[in-house]
Amino acid sequence: MKSQDYISREDKYGAHNYHPLPVVLDRGEGVFVWDVEDKRYFDFLSAYSAVNQGHCNPKIVDAMIEQSKKLTLTSRAFYNSVLGEYEEYVTKYFGYDKVLPMNSGAEGDETALKLCRKWAYEKKGIAENEAKIIVCEGNFHGRTITIISMSTDPDSYKGFGPYTPGFITVPYNDLSALEKALEDPNVAGFLVEPIQGEAGVYVPEDGYIKKAYDLCKKKNVLFIADEVQTGIARTGKMLACDHENVRPDILILGKALSGGVYPVSAVLADDDIMLTIKPGEHGSTFGGNPVAAKVAIAALKVVKEEKLADNAARLGEIFRKEMKKINSPMVELVRGKGLLNAIIIRPKDGKTAWDVCVALKENGLLAKPTHEHIIRFAPPLVITEDQIMEAANIIKKTILAF
Repeated sequence: MKSQDYISREDKYGAHNYHPLPVVLDRGEGVFVWDVEDKRYFDFLSAYSAVNQGHCNPKIVDAMIEQSKKLTLTSRAFYNSVLGEYEEYVTKYFGYDKVLPMNSGAEGDETALKLCRKWAYEKKGIAENEAKIIVCEGNFHGRTITIISMSTDPDSYKGFGPYTPGFITVPYNDLSALEKALEDPNVAGFLVEPIQGEAGVYVPEDGYIKKAYDLCKKKNVLFIADEVQTGIARTGKMLACDHENVRPDILILGKALSGGVYPVSAVLADDDIMLTIKPGEHGSTFGGNPVAAKVAIAALKVVKEEKLADNAARLGEIFRKEMKKINSPMVELVRGKGLLNAIIIRPKDGKTAWDVCVALKENGLLAKPTHEHIIRFAPPLVITEDQIMEAANIIKKTILAF
C-alpha cells in the first residue's frame, strides 16, 4: 500500500472530524518520524506536545511493556500495587497533597471544574448551583460539551448546543477585565492556560499569571492552571507557571505526562480542595491503571534525568532567533517560550499557512497550522542544537521559496 491508499481507507471508514496533512506515518524515534514510503521527517508538532520525551522513548516503552505483562487494569474497585507508588511520586514531584488520576486532558479539565464547584459549595459557601468559573477568550481546554460551552471558537461550539451554564468569559491577558469579573461573589475559580497553545502560542505579558493569581487570592477564588500542553518542561520550566513562581490551587496535566506512550492525565490539589469529592462522586474505569502509573513515573523521570526543561529553554532561544532572521513578507510575527513557538503567516499570492505546512512536509519537516494563519512549532524536547539548526534551515528555505 502507498500513502494514498492509507489516506483513502481512513477517509472511507473514519469520521471526518480531523483534516490531517497528507502524510502517513509508520514509525518514530526521538525527534524523527518516517512515513510508509520510509521518508524521514522532523516532527515539529510532537502530538501537540505529548511526545516531549521523544518518540518511543525506550525507558518509557520498557516500563509499559514490563507492567503490561504483569497487570494492566483492575479498575478502582480494588487497590493495586502500583497506583500508590505513582501517587506518592507525582505529588512529591509537583508539591501537592493529592492527585486524582484520569486519562485525557479533557477529562483532567472536567475533573478540575467539578472540584472547583464542589469546593465552592462545601468550603466557600456559595449557594448550590450558583457557582461561576471565569475563563478566557481564545481558550482551548478540550472537546466535551461542558468545555466547548466556554469556548469562543465557533469551530468548537457551533452546532453543539444547548450549552452548559456557569462560565464568565474575559479577554486573555487583560487583568482589569479579570478584576471586574472577580467582583461577582459567586465566582469560585479562574481557569487559564499560562500560554494559549491552540490559540496560536499566545504568550501573555510578563507578570500576567502572577498578578491574576494574586487577584484570585484576594477574592478567595481558586486559580486553576491548564498545563496539559504547556507543562512537563515544554516552555523551559517544569511548568509554565514556574516562570512567575505561581503555584496553582488546582493543576491539570496530561499529554507529556506519559511521553505520548499512553493516555495519562492528572489533577493535583491540596487536601482542602481534593477531599471535597467523596467516594462515588467522580472517577474513571481506566484512570490510575497500573500501566498508566508506571508509564507516568518513567516519563517524569526522563524529564528530570535528561534536563529537558533546560534544553527547551536554551534551544527555544536559538530557534526564535533563527526564525526572526527570515526575511519574508509572509512572516508577520514570531513568538513563543521554550520549545513552544509559532510563526504568524501573512498570506501571499493566495498561499496560506496550510500551503507552507504542505511545503515543509515535502522538505522533511512536519508542522500543522492553527486558526488558518498560524504555524505552531513544538519539537520533542530531546532535540539537539545541531538538529534545531537543521530544522530551522528547512523552515527558512521553505518560506523563502514562496
